[in-house]
Amino acid sequence: MQFQKAAAALLAGVALLCGAGAAQAQQKLTVWWERGFYKSEDDALYDVIRKFEAKTGAKVELSQYPIQDMIPKTVSALDSGSPPDVAYASVYDFQVAGKWAFEGKLEDISDILTPIKERFAKNTLETAYLQNDKARKRAYYAFPLKQQTMHIEVWSDMLAKAGYKISDLPTRWNDYWSFWCEKVQPAYRRATGERVFAIGVPMGVDSSDAFYSFLTFMDAYNVKLVDDDGKLLVDDPKVRAGLIKAMIDYVMPYQKACTPPSATSWKDPENNVSFHNKTILMTHNATISIAAKWLDDMNNTALTDAQRSVARKNYEENIYTLGFPDKPDGSKMVYRTAVKLGVIFNASKNKALARDFVGFMLLEQNLTPYVEGALGRWFPVTREGQARAFWQEDRHRKSVFEQFAAGTVPFEFTKNYRFTVLNNENVWAKAMSRIVNDKLPVDKAVDEMIARIKAVAG
Repeated sequence: MQFQKAAAALLAGVALLCGAGAAQAQQKLTVWWERGFYKSEDDALYDVIRKFEAKTGAKVELSQYPIQDMIPKTVSALDSGSPPDVAYASVYDFQVAGKWAFEGKLEDISDILTPIKERFAKNTLETAYLQNDKARKRAYYAFPLKQQTMHIEVWSDMLAKAGYKISDLPTRWNDYWSFWCEKVQPAYRRATGERVFAIGVPMGVDSSDAFYSFLTFMDAYNVKLVDDDGKLLVDDPKVRAGLIKAMIDYVMPYQKACTPPSATSWKDPENNVSFHNKTILMTHNATISIAAKWLDDMNNTALTDAQRSVARKNYEENIYTLGFPDKPDGSKMVYRTAVKLGVIFNASKNKALARDFVGFMLLEQNLTPYVEGALGRWFPVTREGQARAFWQEDRHRKSVFEQFAAGTVPFEFTKNYRFTVLNNENVWAKAMSRIVNDKLPVDKAVDEMIARIKAVAG
């Protein structure tokens, strides 16, 4: 009897140990990730997750959401005290990461990034180096995955119907924009009878394209809103004058009926859709997702041979990815880079496993396939990734490479986190709306914008 009791106890102990081992082996990591534009991008992410699960024995519970849903869902989860362990969205850097870090909501992951900092290109890792007001320190409170800058996409076949070639595009700032509105659009309409618009200008308050594009116009006028310490410079009359000039140029196509009237309500995908539908001849866009859509289509076996043939012609012949014209002062454009950030939250339930996942994701053999899976939509943040032949293989990606190689500058929120709040409010597009919808003079709209900047970021 004693033997039976001892055997039963031993078996119970073994079962308990096995159960504990199984539980440990099946730790669950909750990951929220923005849904990719292309199957190849998501497939690369899934491959990383499969390899991580195989290495650790953990289970990754992945939830993917559209870009417009990521911030509302994450904020709701934070408010309820149940955030994911790891989260990534391509708008976190613009709109929330700096604020979350300042408020002490993000995990310090300097121990992951500092040992590998030499792998990263200039003006990439700096975006993840954020201020925590609660801890009274700056540290790496986010991890960089990829980056983007502003490009111009042009239908060369539509331009040809208007009687022009890519080589006819002016290189001077004012000549460039007037060329599209005053020459190309009228010529195209006369030649085809189609009521298309020369330029797709993102202006919607719910569009990150709108503020990224406007800030690029602001850069053309060499406007600096903050100094290196994050102090506002908007009281400088030269800054106000530059903002007014940039805003005049930005709303000009709308005022001259050179962009679709619906542009004032566009969200991020809609200038892409208008371009693909050929209701506009060109647009400025913060990635080459427009061109890459056709690359994706030309390799999509679910499409017909005819559809793939059209896609190939569009990608290889009809669409051009270009940089901006020279600045009004005649100097070359220097582009601002937006480095896409992922985060681990302080309130995450499984921070140790989350750290392991982030470190694994940032290994070159995992990060590079993920970035390249986006077909050129994102540019690498690592030196090794940028040096790969992938970026020389066609004219679209080579154009992206050349823009980054010429040098980049960071966003204001890397120096003053409150600019994430201003971007989230989209004070830039609100000023556009005041001008084109409420008929407020540009200088008055800019003064309202400056007042809001001072109220939030001063």
